[in-house]
Amino acid sequence: MTTPTHMLSGRAEDKIWLGSYPARVPSRLGEPKEQSLAELVSRCCAAYSDRPAFESMGRVLTYRELDQVTRGIAAWLQQQGLAKGDRVAVMMPNILQNPAVVYGILRAGMVVVNVNPLYTPRELEHQLKDSGARAIFVLENFAHTVEQVLGETALTHVVVTRMGDMLGPKGLLVNLVVKHLKKMVPDWSIPGAIPFKRVLSEGNGRQMKPVQLTGADIAFLQYTGGTTGVSKGATLTHANLLANKEQLILWLEAVYERKKRPAQLNFLCALPLYHIFGLTVNSLMGISMGGCNLLIANPRDIPAVIKEWKKHRIHIFPGLNTLFNALMNNADFPSIDFSQMLLVLGGGMAVQRPVAERWQKITGCAITEGYGLSETSPVATANRLDRGEYTGTVGLPLPSTDIEIRDDMGQTLPVGEVGEICIRGPQVMLGYWQRPAETAQVISPDGFFRTGDIGVMDENGYTKIVDRKKDMILVSGFNVYPNEVEEVAMMHPGVLEAAAIGVPDEHSGEAVKLFVVRKDPTLTEEELRHHCAENLTGYKRPRHIEFRHELPKSNVGKILRKELRA
Repeated sequence: MTTPTHMLSGRAEDKIWLGSYPARVPSRLGEPKEQSLAELVSRCCAAYSDRPAFESMGRVLTYRELDQVTRGIAAWLQQQGLAKGDRVAVMMPNILQNPAVVYGILRAGMVVVNVNPLYTPRELEHQLKDSGARAIFVLENFAHTVEQVLGETALTHVVVTRMGDMLGPKGLLVNLVVKHLKKMVPDWSIPGAIPFKRVLSEGNGRQMKPVQLTGADIAFLQYTGGTTGVSKGATLTHANLLANKEQLILWLEAVYERKKRPAQLNFLCALPLYHIFGLTVNSLMGISMGGCNLLIANPRDIPAVIKEWKKHRIHIFPGLNTLFNALMNNADFPSIDFSQMLLVLGGGMAVQRPVAERWQKITGCAITEGYGLSETSPVATANRLDRGEYTGTVGLPLPSTDIEIRDDMGQTLPVGEVGEICIRGPQVMLGYWQRPAETAQVISPDGFFRTGDIGVMDENGYTKIVDRKKDMILVSGFNVYPNEVEEVAMMHPGVLEAAAIGVPDEHSGEAVKLFVVRKDPTLTEEELRHHCAENLTGYKRPRHIEFRHELPKSNVGKILRKELRA
């Protein structure tokens, strides 16, 4: 059998990061335990049957129940005439139905198309048409969006669930409050829509047909945010996701050098499960190790997040810089018991040093920064977990992963030089769904994925993200990277959030504009300019400063520079 190009490795002496590896972490992955995610779910449900797998609004779903409900959903899908490889969309926040449906689709041999529930009709229509999804499971709060695009898609089955459908007797009250008291369900009408509870009841009476799956079969179409053009589906195989969760589990071994391994791991799942970060680092890692994920349906409700956190002993918390910052700016946050924390993983965007240092001071647990993309399932690099320190880098390549810094001609640059970060490993996607030309542009003949991110690797193999190519600001021929400007601004005690962009300037081509949300309402433009002048060389200093009450963010919490540029 021919080894796929992206699985090949360069010479061991070129992998300078291996000298920085933790003692307990191997440099390469072993043979996979399973051939598919369906097999993984089946094995874990049997091995951990009595343990809690997911918890939402006080309702615990055990692994035995997860096995039953996913079998039923898989059987129902198969009974509808859907076949292996058919795409099924999932449009839900973090409620119990989400993992139940996702793993049910996978056990049926079908492909999951994760959809952001807050998509506009235009965005939803593009994703459903591009993926060719034949069915969709949607929370009724967002059914009105599906209604508006239904006639333009290939959908033949629309399953609508309500917030409380898997909460037991309490669910009736939850549904009443959500629809009638909080008025969170806009009117909708979809002829032939199928209630989720009917799917459960019908599925329980049917037998799931086993499907032959291999690592090469497609598991997810994970759509990128469209920041580099039209939204594209990253085609992720079962092998991609299995490899990434295994890489992360191996990397986690190093944390036990510092802290005792708990009998069962508890994850705080505030990242949306439709996003690749939450999907892999929370859900897949969680079930692979028999852990329990505490699902947070609305991470923007910080008081509610803290209230839930206080009820549980949380060991692992993946999050974003903006979420860490928001939590710390709530007066109740320091009252949480952080003594059981093993790992706080920061990704999705740069973790700013002021945020990381304040987090460690309050919680006693460092934020370990990692890096990845939808196209890499997602994690490609991470800092060591046995050090418990903020490095300002995104760490080392995970086992079986190669990182090269390349120039615009695709040539590998020496250590210490800035260029495009390129990734090769078993977690790298097959390509973009039905877009061979765009796939060829980002995956080189030797299997490296061109990320579009600019970075530099040091002599110990640690990579630092400098910025996205598209976000770089050119001032009088000098490169200015927004992350640096934003980090300096965040060092000022009066700044809550900051974002920098380039704006046209008749003298220098572009100039830096800084958008700021104040923490201290008395902060003036003059004070902030003085602070920036103390920490940035002349051409990097903001020429324009605009104070705002809030900055535009994606549903995952990333600050949207593109909206600030609009």
